[in-house]
Amino acid sequence: MPRVLDPGSGDAIGLDDLVAALDATPFDARDEDSLAALGPLLARLGRNRDFLADLVIAELEDRCSGQSSGNTYGAQVFLLRPANGRYVLRANFWPARNDAVVRASGTAPFFYDLPHDHNFSFLTVGYQGPGYWSDYYDYDVDAVTGLPGESADLRFVERSRLEPGKVLLYRARRDVHRQLPPDSLSVSLNILAYDRAQPWCDQFRFDVEAGTIAEGLTTAPSEALVALAVHYAGEEGLALTEDLAKRHPAARMRVTALRALASREPGRAERDAVWARGLDDPDAYVAGYARRALFGPNRI
Repeated sequence: MPRVLDPGSGDAIGLDDLVAALDATPFDARDEDSLAALGPLLARLGRNRDFLADLVIAELEDRCSGQSSGNTYGAQVFLLRPANGRYVLRANFWPARNDAVVRASGTAPFFYDLPHDHNFSFLTVGYQGPGYWSDYYDYDVDAVTGLPGESADLRFVERSRLEPGKVLLYRARRDVHRQLPPDSLSVSLNILAYDRAQPWCDQFRFDVEAGTIAEGLTTAPSEALVALAVHYAGEEGLALTEDLAKRHPAARMRVTALRALASREPGRAERDAVWARGLDDPDAYVAGYARRALFGPNRI
C-alpha cells in the first residue's frame, strides 16, 4: 500500500512558498526516499485553510480562464501549477456516492471502484472533508509480463481513508488501490512527480476478485498516430510502421505497430502472418501478445 509519511510540524505555507521550495529542491522521481522528503512540505500547504478557496474564487471571477487554458484534466481536478518537467501540483475533488454529480455522471469519471496502479509516483494529503476510502493492495510489477488475464499475485493490505492531514506516497507501479467515495465531499492535494519515461511505463487496471491484470490503461500520444500512418500515409507510412514493429525500444509500441499492420490485411491468414512475426520478439510482452492474437479465445 502507499507509504504513510510523517507530516512534520511546520507552520502553514502558501502555494507560492511550496513552489519556491520545490524549485529549490533537487529530487528524483524514481527515488522513493527523495520523494518522501517532500511530504512535510505538502503537509504544510495542507495546513493553509484559505489558499484553495481564494484560488477558486479568483478563477470564478475570471470565468475560469486559467483552468480552461492550462488544465488538461477533467472537472474533478483544480490545477494548482501545470507541468514544468519536474512536477505537477493539483487539488482533487472527491464527491460522495449520493452527491448529485455522481448520481448524474456515475462513478467512472472519479475512478471509483476501479482497481488500478499508477505509472508515476505522487504525494497526497487529505485537505478537506473526511477523505476518500481505498482498498489497498501490493504487487510485484517485475514478476508480471503485463498481459490481460495474467495473474498479478495481488496481496490485500487494508481498507483505510485519506483523513485530513494524512500524507501518503503512492509509489509508481507498486501500490494498487480500489478507490471508494468518501462519506461526504472531500478534497486532496497532490504533488505528481514527472519521469520522462512515464509514457512508456504501463499502468494497469486489475480484477481484484480474480487477482489478475484486466487491461493496460496507458497509451503514448505517438501510438495513436501509428494506425493513421499505416492506413493513410502510403508507402512511407507503411515502411515507418514496419520499422517501429521491429526496432522501437518500447515493447508496447512494437505491439501497437504489429496491430496496425495486421489491421490493414484483408484476411485472417494475412493477419496471422503479421502477428507470427511477434512470436520471436525477445520481449515476453510482445511474444505473449502475439500468441494471444494467434491462439487466444478472442483472436485479433
